[in-house]
Amino acid sequence: MLDNRQLSMLVDFYELTMGNGFLQNGCGEEIAYFDMFYRKAPDGAAYAIAAGLEQVIEYLKKLHFTEEDIAYLRGKKLFSEGFLDYLRDFKFACDVWAIPEGTPVFPHEPLVTVRGPVMQAQLIETMVLLSVNHQSLIATKANRIVTAAQGRPVMEFGSRRAQGYDGAVLGARAAYIGGVAGTACAIADEAFGIPALGTMAHSWVQLYDTELDAFRAYAKVYPDDCTLLIDTYSVLNSGLPNAITVFKELEAAGHKGRGVRIDSGDIAYLSKMCRKKLDEAGLEYVGIVASNSLDEYIIRDLIMQGAQITSFGVGERLVTSKSEPVFGGVYKLAAVEKDGRLIPKIKLSENAVKITEPSWKQVWRLYDNETGKAMADVLTLHDEIIDDTQPYEIFDPIHTYKRKTLTNFTARILQVPVFKAGECVYETPTLPEIQAYCKAQLETIWEETRRFENPQEYYVDLSPELWELKQRMLRMASRGM
Repeated sequence: MLDNRQLSMLVDFYELTMGNGFLQNGCGEEIAYFDMFYRKAPDGAAYAIAAGLEQVIEYLKKLHFTEEDIAYLRGKKLFSEGFLDYLRDFKFACDVWAIPEGTPVFPHEPLVTVRGPVMQAQLIETMVLLSVNHQSLIATKANRIVTAAQGRPVMEFGSRRAQGYDGAVLGARAAYIGGVAGTACAIADEAFGIPALGTMAHSWVQLYDTELDAFRAYAKVYPDDCTLLIDTYSVLNSGLPNAITVFKELEAAGHKGRGVRIDSGDIAYLSKMCRKKLDEAGLEYVGIVASNSLDEYIIRDLIMQGAQITSFGVGERLVTSKSEPVFGGVYKLAAVEKDGRLIPKIKLSENAVKITEPSWKQVWRLYDNETGKAMADVLTLHDEIIDDTQPYEIFDPIHTYKRKTLTNFTARILQVPVFKAGECVYETPTLPEIQAYCKAQLETIWEETRRFENPQEYYVDLSPELWELKQRMLRMASRGM
């Protein structure tokens, strides 16, 4: 847990005006189902990495309204005393299901499903979206960068460029889920156990009379953890020669230098020259760290150009997801209960991608038993069962002629129970467990689907029952019913 802030009022104001309206119209306790999902993965990817659930859980556990909140709302002169009394005595009572953090997820799949009194289920929309959208965005970007690094460690360096302190800290958390090895953000280590990493800034070097003096001073304090920043003046003319001098002095004293860092210039060329000179000096064990506005494409190109880089530090383009800084998750009504019956709901649009999938649903993932790879995801009605002992036909719900019969597969439900009648029933994994789970789940996704450009489209199917329900509702809507 990061802090004990009271965030219950972090809502869009219309959540409150609707809540008051629900109560005044006598429907506030009617049971509603909401799905949180996204429509398009960032950066042209085929998938995203689910993240942010832990912060949703923390928010829901602490959800209550203070007398200060009540006084503020009363001062708006919009809300009935009955509604203010409801908020004063508020107790979260919804059921929540979610796909665990670290899972690769695809467009239109419910990442979070909420069932409960509509006043409550509607009220939590903002924080569900805020938490899942932000961290899913950063986890997805981090994973692309880690993938580009091809096994070389990536460190998250973005705190100073993040959008605010929550962006920095929770961005570091999400980046760790996506696969980074550590962070420059100390509080993220303190709060979440993400390894904090860092050495020196250019100001350290500038403070001393000479660059060599600066390196020696640092090595004196950290003889067994010495990484030197060598581009303050000139990488090849002074930085690297001075670093080699200090590393040889450390060797003579029984220590080993850790690395040099390059933060500017032609990193591919400079890293190759540094590697050559370090090796000639017998310092093969000294690593080369590269930073300076990196992203997955620059890292991929550096490696293709033969750059001799041991690890990467990535800042602003990771923690802000600069190339596409918005994760477009939405929160939409899917069903209501009336007189004990489930009534599906659908949102229509002139834009086909914005038409929602109706009713209370399950998300299934079907794995090939021979390869262990995911073959397709299927959205079904909540009470449907996919029998993986029998062949199962899937089809592209847009191009319905593309059909495929699956055999020898295992079907797994992706959503898990998180809250039952307002009580948390989910044991949140540790962050290293989430990171390891993410890595393992990504191994089940074909490389063709994970590539950066023109990824292979992954099947996200609707069961025949759900497909027929949607078509029936679309036909009724076209007739104005």
